[in-house]
Formats: sequence, structure tokens, C-alpha cells
Amino acid sequence: MPTQIHFGTSGWRAIVADEFTLENIRRAVTGIARYVAKQPGQHRILVGRDPRFLGEMFVEEAARLLAEQGITPEVIGEAAPTPAISYAVRLRKTSGAINFTASHNPPEYNGIKFSTPDGAPALPEVTKQIEAEIAALGDVKPAAIPKEKFDTVDVKPEYLKRLAELIDLKAIAKAQLRIVVDPFWGAGRGYAQQILTEHGVSAVSVHDYRDVLFGGHAPEPDDPLLGDCKAKMRETNAHLGIASDGDADRFGIVDRDGTFIQPNYIIALLFDYLVETRGWRNGVAKSVATTNCINALADYYKIQLYETPVGFKYIGELIDQDKIAIGGEESAGLTIRGHVPEKDGILAGLLVAEMVAVRGKTLGEQLQALFGKVGSYYPVRENFHLTQQAKDNFTKKLKTEPRELAGRKVSSIVRTDGLKLIFDDGAWVCYRLSGTEPVVRAYTEARSKEDSAKLTEAAKQWVLE
Repeated sequence: MPTQIHFGTSGWRAIVADEFTLENIRRAVTGIARYVAKQPGQHRILVGRDPRFLGEMFVEEAARLLAEQGITPEVIGEAAPTPAISYAVRLRKTSGAINFTASHNPPEYNGIKFSTPDGAPALPEVTKQIEAEIAALGDVKPAAIPKEKFDTVDVKPEYLKRLAELIDLKAIAKAQLRIVVDPFWGAGRGYAQQILTEHGVSAVSVHDYRDVLFGGHAPEPDDPLLGDCKAKMRETNAHLGIASDGDADRFGIVDRDGTFIQPNYIIALLFDYLVETRGWRNGVAKSVATTNCINALADYYKIQLYETPVGFKYIGELIDQDKIAIGGEESAGLTIRGHVPEKDGILAGLLVAEMVAVRGKTLGEQLQALFGKVGSYYPVRENFHLTQQAKDNFTKKLKTEPRELAGRKVSSIVRTDGLKLIFDDGAWVCYRLSGTEPVVRAYTEARSKEDSAKLTEAAKQWVLE
């Protein structure tokens, strides 16, 4: 029986040589091609990749399959960041893009992201049609079109030009910031460092070469994996460390003293900064699992708040409609007004550098000032790898409506995505199944460190009991 190909939170991902095989790639690409061919007009599709193993071969196979379906492929010659591909879709007015990437997943994974003509991740109404096209296929044979040289596209120059329009690079240079860039061996190599150095900023990098094993771990810019970045910061007395994941759509930020500043706080700080410096007041968006510090800031500034399911495609829609100044997810994705409706880890790092330069304060100092404005918030996320049986049992549990958790009274239940329990004091817990990994996620937030620790333990016990 053919593998069921499902496009989750951000595309289809699977382990190479297990489910991510040439046979299944052919089915997925042909399904996308058949969906696109049913849309009006002549069609061109960008085909890109991150630096993962066999990426070049997958791109070539996809290009030949598209051509066989009457769609013109435009091949991106080098590994490219997801946001750069998104910008190229909009700039070149293509019918979308197929991007071979598993983002921050471990090196044994690969995947396919499909972007629609607006450069945004495909919404569920699109992916359901693609899945139906795939399900209707039998075995898909290798493309009969002989190997040929397709048009090659370089997405880097125009993307960097756009970033230079969005970021105050002169302010970063004037502040004489020293920055360490960590692209995690990924598609962001040569992007942030190039734009900074070209504008007179002192920037050095680590992990700036191709390694399809990503150092032997997931290319995720999270605190436990940023040791080399922090070491280079100490060596160069840097003010800031900015990192991105395998396809450069997620960010990781290290403050001057080596403290990792979690994405929840970065999104809140940048929201505050954009209102302060750009005067953008048209709205803010966050996923249901992202800090309520953003809710408090929206109330403080009397700005419209949009709370979405997890999945950046929902925030991308709001960016496209110019309803928000910034949108972000606690999983380290954000974008801003006038930019692509897609996560951009490179933009995020550069915007943080601008904020530090303009305000002249460390991120830790800025966070304390933010807490002074709207109160303190302590969000935590924990991942639980469960057996299939335990996951099935927990899936049933998510459908229940608990009235208390470890003695805390539940004041309301939110079903925007998964199960979110809100308590009388404003603390909350949110449980959801990952759309990209075999994982249950538990998110908690409380107003003090002590209460956060207690709530996190209670949330964990509810998963495991």
C-alpha cells in the first residue's frame, strides 16, 4: 500500500529512505503539479532546497516531473533560505515553489514545503486538494523527459536588497555592534554575515560550511545547541549572537552575557520596538501557544490582537492582508509588515540587532523594562516523545474538558489548536500534538518563576499519568 502523504503544520516531512523515498517524492511532486495545472494561466514553479543529503538529486527529479506535467521549473542553483524562496515567488510572480527541506528536524529527515503564488505556506484548503491528487495517483514512474539544463535562478541578491530596505543597517554600524552569526550549517550560510559586513558591521560566523549531518544533531537554534556561538561571542567580546535553523526560517538569539533569550520574549520585545520606532499600530498576531505578554502589550497600546492556531500559514494570511505589524510563534518564527508571509529567521536576527543598536541596552535590560510596563511572564514548552499507544491514549484525553489541574480551577477552555486550559489567575496550559514530529507538546505560562515551575510539573504529570 502506498505511503499516505500528509502535509502537516509546515509541509510533509519523513525519514530519508524510510518514507521519504524517490517513489514518494515523485507522488508528492506530481500531486502538487496536478493541483497547480488546474489553476488558471501558464505556470512556472521555483524548485529549491536546503543543504541536506541528496537535495540536488531531489530538485532535479522534481524539475523533470514538473516539466512532464507542462509546468516550467525554475531551479534555484544553491541551497536557499525558505524566506528568500518566498520572496522570489512574489518578485518573479511564479505559481509557487517546491522547497526540499525538513527545517529544524534532525539530519535523517527531509521534506517538501509548498508555497502558493503569494509566497506563503499553503493553507489547509490547498494542501487537502494536493493530498487528494496524490491519493488518486498510482505508482508514478520516473520522468520520461531526459536530463536537461533547466533555467537556474539566484534568489540571494534581491532578497538581501529587500532586507536592507527593512532593517536600519546604518544604525547597527553606527552603534559599532560586534555580532556572531550561526547559520547551523544550513541554508542561511552567507546571508546575515554578508549583509552586515557589506554595511560596515563587525560580524563573524561559526558553522559556515556544508555539513549534511548538522554536527550530528538537529539544526535547531535552541539554547543547548548554541555552545559554539557563545564561545565565539566570548572570544570576540560580541554584543549579540544571531542564529538560524536548517532552512533559516527560525531564529535563536544570544544576549551579550551569553544568555539565550527565548523566542517568546524576542517577539514581544520586537512588537514593542516596532510600535515605538515605526509607529505601526495596525495589529499583532500570535499563535495560541505563544506568550500572553503579547496580549498584555496589545492591551497596553490598544492594538488589535489576532490569536491563531499553530502554523505560520495563518499568520502569513494576516501579513498578506496588512492587518498586522508583526506576527510570531513561540517556536521561533516571525515576520513583519511589508515582508513575506513566511517565517524569516534572518530578518529576525537583523531586526534584533537594530533594536539593540537603537536602544543602546542589552536584551536582558530591555526585557526587564518590558516587564515593568506590562508585568512579568514566564512561558515554558516541553516536548514528550510517547509510544504510539500512549500517544493514541493522550489524543483521546485531549477531547475531554477537565475542570481542574493539580488543584487549579480551570476558568475557561480554548480549542483554537489542541487543548488550552486557562486558570483564574491568568496562568495557562496548552497541549497539542506536533504537526511535524511524533511529539506531544505542553506549553505553560505563569506570572512568577515559582508558579511557572509548579505549573510545568503539573502539566507534565497530566501527560504521563
